[in-house]
Amino acid sequence: MPDPAAARDAAEEASALSHPAVAPDASAAYGEHPDQVVDFYAPRDGRDSAPLVVLLHGGAWRAPYDRQHVTPFADFLARRGFAVANVEYRRGASLPQQRGGEGAGPVAGRWPETFDDVAAAMDALPELARTALPQADPRRTVLTGHSAGGHLALWAAARHVLPAGSPWRLPAEPQLRGVVALAPIADLARAAELDVCGGAVHQLLGGEPEFEARAGCADPAVLLPTGIATTVVQGREDTVVPQAVAESFVDAAAKAGETVGFTLLADIGHFPLIDPAADACAVVAEEIAQLAW
Repeated sequence: MPDPAAARDAAEEASALSHPAVAPDASAAYGEHPDQVVDFYAPRDGRDSAPLVVLLHGGAWRAPYDRQHVTPFADFLARRGFAVANVEYRRGASLPQQRGGEGAGPVAGRWPETFDDVAAAMDALPELARTALPQADPRRTVLTGHSAGGHLALWAAARHVLPAGSPWRLPAEPQLRGVVALAPIADLARAAELDVCGGAVHQLLGGEPEFEARAGCADPAVLLPTGIATTVVQGREDTVVPQAVAESFVDAAAKAGETVGFTLLADIGHFPLIDPAADACAVVAEEIAQLAW
């Protein structure tokens, strides 16, 4: 018999990815690599000053998934009155096919380049926005990201609590109004236990002993408390990044003495959170607005 959950997942993914890509109003590079680029979307209501939403796309940190699939979501936020920065970053390339058919397919992330890029983009964004999108107010910045991008958004907000000596560490809290993480891979250890996205976490950080060595400066569930207002939005029916991953992060935050907002949406899977045609997307915009305005 057909699996109802799989059918729902497929329908939700198809809907989210069915929208035509929306061209940005401006683009700017934050480095020399082709993936080191940010696309900017101006607020569609014509206002002169608007909060800046920094968007980090998902796709299991894998190269086939780039920022294009969230351009309709970026446009949706722009139509809600936000200035939007849609950030690209380096992801994992495909492994070559080996004898016996093993090893082929995309791997997740590039260590340390994925983290290098997110840190560099965040550091460059205030100046890039001033030039490319004057309507954006960097003093009212909210970070958001979906899935693997949710992990990167939480990580970017925690750079000031990275271990001493980390090249990504900030000397003080980043100037953020907050983070809205959408179905994030927020606890890397728990996600690895659940084999989220087909081993993506171990592809990102490596196996033992690399995983343990790198998790301390890459896992948002370890980098707590941050002092940054944080909300997680999660679909109860998500089978791509299960609710248990978000719950583990929220629990870790509570143990660290920090309260994380946790919005659970009934009858929602993984993709409606970034689908402009879905009611869940409006909920996401409202969560962002509560931090931004």
